Amino acid sequence: MLLSRSPSATTTRRPAPPTRSQRARLPPPCARGGMGAAADAAEALLQSGLRPESLPRHVAVVMDGNSRWARARGLPPADGHTAGGRNLERIVLLSRAWGIRALTAFVCSHENLNRPKAEVDYMMGLSEWLIDDNIDKLSRQGIRLQVIGDPSKQPVSLQSAAVKADEATRNNSQLHVMLAICYSGRWDMVQACRELARKVQDNQLSPDDIDESLLAGMVATSVAGEFSCPDLIIRTSGELRLSNFLLWQSAYSELFFTDTMWPDFGETEYLQALSSFQSRERRFGQNKS
Repeated sequence: MLLSRSPSATTTRRPAPPTRSQRARLPPPCARGGMGAAADAAEALLQSGLRPESLPRHVAVVMDGNSRWARARGLPPADGHTAGGRNLERIVLLSRAWGIRALTAFVCSHENLNRPKAEVDYMMGLSEWLIDDNIDKLSRQGIRLQVIGDPSKQPVSLQSAAVKADEATRNNSQLHVMLAICYSGRWDMVQACRELARKVQDNQLSPDDIDESLLAGMVATSVAGEFSCPDLIIRTSGELRLSNFLLWQSAYSELFFTDTMWPDFGETEYLQALSSFQSRERRFGQNKS
């Protein structure tokens, strides 16, 4: 199902920022940040009755339904991806305001690369533009930003933007945001195994030394340290599957599915997902005492 590497997948390309008509459909500025927005978000959390101390530390989101959201409005898929990208900005700010420590967003899967080239190119360009556009904002708010995924499938210009974001935000600790671009859970486990195999080949490890802890230290989200595994995975648009997302890391994740399309997944829907998380008893295979 994966596409083979092609010159067009790695050629330097300038990002394609949203057009004026696309920007007109984005959330208003008050929904995208500022001290007032953070204070409003914190107040909404208190009013919801949720316990701040029992929120998930790491939330992962499968941002599904952008194209369907656009089709329902008679718009091209690009408009849906643009609205979805802007909504991710809003969810990042809500996560920081609510004390979430890590957020992983499934931006583009290996399988998404099988879509029409124009749509794939737009997704890559939009991802690059959003990274560049948000580095300074994230830095001011203490948010770290990293891109995870198969770099051989990412355009060179996107890789450069990712390195720039990593370097600019590496000392931030309020929230660790990981954008999974050209990512798949199976690829993640394979690349982790390859890294361990190289260590064995270089006599740094014995095969008998390899255990779950060592493998966990090689998966892509290990850059988040103690927050590498999501406590809660949210999938929008009504689909009820993981679709090759964080397969190793999701062993004990709570899953929340909603019919809401990603561009419409806002504060109310996020609070519903967090409420569902807090209503569950997490035993990790143990009997209730």
